[in-house]
Amino acid sequence: MSRQTWLYKNKDKFNRPLRKKIQQSYVSGRKSVSIPVIIQFQQKLSPSCLESLQKHLEHHACPIHRQLPLLNSVSSKVTVHCLIRMCSWNGVKKIYLDGIKKTSLYIATPSIGSTAIQKKKGLTGKGINIAILDTGVYPHPDLTQPVNRIVAFKDWVNHKKRPYDDNGHGTHVAGDAAGNGLVSKGKYKGPAPEAGIVAVKVLDQDGNGFDSTIIKGIEWCITNRKRLKLRILSLSLGGPVSTSCEDDPLCQAVEKAVRAGLTVVVAAGNRGPGRSSIESPGNSPLAITVGAVDDRRTLVQSDDRITSFSSRGPVHGGRVKPDLVAPGETIVSLRAPCSQLDREFPFLRIGKKYFVLSGTSMSTPIVSGAAAQLLQRNPSLSPKQVKAILKRNAFRLKLGPNTAGSGEINVRFLKGRPCRIKKPKQC
Repeated sequence: MSRQTWLYKNKDKFNRPLRKKIQQSYVSGRKSVSIPVIIQFQQKLSPSCLESLQKHLEHHACPIHRQLPLLNSVSSKVTVHCLIRMCSWNGVKKIYLDGIKKTSLYIATPSIGSTAIQKKKGLTGKGINIAILDTGVYPHPDLTQPVNRIVAFKDWVNHKKRPYDDNGHGTHVAGDAAGNGLVSKGKYKGPAPEAGIVAVKVLDQDGNGFDSTIIKGIEWCITNRKRLKLRILSLSLGGPVSTSCEDDPLCQAVEKAVRAGLTVVVAAGNRGPGRSSIESPGNSPLAITVGAVDDRRTLVQSDDRITSFSSRGPVHGGRVKPDLVAPGETIVSLRAPCSQLDREFPFLRIGKKYFVLSGTSMSTPIVSGAAAQLLQRNPSLSPKQVKAILKRNAFRLKLGPNTAGSGEINVRFLKGRPCRIKKPKQC
């Protein structure tokens, strides 16, 4: 059987990125090189299921790197010859390429109205915990004093026990959402300065991570959401979209998190200004996907402009994305000393404790912090209601929906009466 005939016959077994990878291996003559994959089973993941797979594969090596019960899947690295054998087993539902995602890196809080409601309404995110799935979080004074608000730390990369950040990106992101401005005497403060941070390290020192590692982090958050009082997942990461959301295991994991009651906020990506440049998993219809604006260091939003790098929609199927935009240009937040970003870009340091970065990576946690303020005001809101209320009250920027979504995040509406759940249009 020819390569093209075999691929066509088994096209439903492989997602599009994996089919492309297999074709590349044939062209290069490197069929013996191992490919990182996520193997999804027809039935619930179990030891007997894995035994049956290994038995069917006979002499072909299929090491199990991670078990992913959330998707009835495992991650592995296998050769094309192994994939040929694997796809003939009825127990396999689908096999996905285990892709790489990267950090979405390329005066914010007052400009979206968060400072005003912190003072007038006491909405500081208190009682709401936000999971930062990123490169880790350094225990910066703005997160640990006067009270340590890093309520949990889980490392899926190096398996360390204590909070750290060897890249620096995740620390900045945590501060964008929930820094309390202690060292700067309130100058550099996030929207939710009393929210708790659950630091989940899924990206390595270079800011990269496999889909399977990120999925494991999401799965852990879902499992522990009640124990940790988790309400929000913030993902400032992404990668190129090469297939539909339904065919993307990371999108599947995001949607399971939303259905479990977690509001998931995801970076749109920094591949703008071209059309259809939204990154995965920001293409998920259930996520709150966030693009970036330049707030031009002013408190008013009327002069804010979309950044050139902010990714645009539409996504597969013609759906509108992003959902919202937020400040993402030259954002000052927390510095992680001796991290990779800190060593490579010392000129981005602001004093001894802060660091300036740009990108939808920064916009995303600002929206996460605003969502924490909303949930503090009304804890019974569902992820769908949080998304709808934030979109409905956004500041309109007179831009197309596939450029700026519903507009720029604006929580000034929280100064009024509490939102009514049954009739959200009256908020």
